[in-house]
Amino acid sequence: MTETTGLRARKKLRTRQTIERVALDLIEEGGFDATTIDNIAAAADIAPRTFFHYFPSKEDVVLADYTIRLDRIVEALKAGPTDKPPWIALREAFLTVGADYEAQRPNLLRRFRIIQSAPSVAARNLQLQASWEDAVTNAVSDWLGLDPDFDIRPRLIAGAALAAMQASLRRWLTDDGDSRLPDHIQYCFDLLEAGLGQIGGPS
Repeated sequence: MTETTGLRARKKLRTRQTIERVALDLIEEGGFDATTIDNIAAAADIAPRTFFHYFPSKEDVVLADYTIRLDRIVEALKAGPTDKPPWIALREAFLTVGADYEAQRPNLLRRFRIIQSAPSVAARNLQLQASWEDAVTNAVSDWLGLDPDFDIRPRLIAGAALAAMQASLRRWLTDDGDSRLPDHIQYCFDLLEAGLGQIGGPS
């Protein structure tokens, strides 16, 4: 049973990766609006209905890595040492994600170019960013033992960390990925750390 489950999981992962790859190829070649889900399904050798087993929309194919990266950030924060401020753990988590971006530079750059050129993808991107802020806020709230509905600090920390990440990404994209994204992230966090780095730290 375990072997069968493992084979199924690997097959699903391969199918998902194939859908992502052919979708990005088609969109890059013909444009987002001109590329249909039927086009993507045909190129991936799947039925159109199978596409929706993996992605709720065409926009979500372009942004397919968001959930994975958010999970890494939240898990890193949950696993971080509680004797340090959550800001420090967030910085380390975002630096890890930045290194991941560097390792997948060509693929990430093409995703970001599509986001910039397709309004519906940009709008979906903003929705997902809001979900990131909520998830990071909740993780910081759990860390500090605070209720984010009554204490502003968890959402402030989460929003500032995400702003640092977004500013770093924009700077990196301006260079077409030729600079080091973790360096930009470190710099942004350093600029903000003096004010936020002590929240939740030693009295």
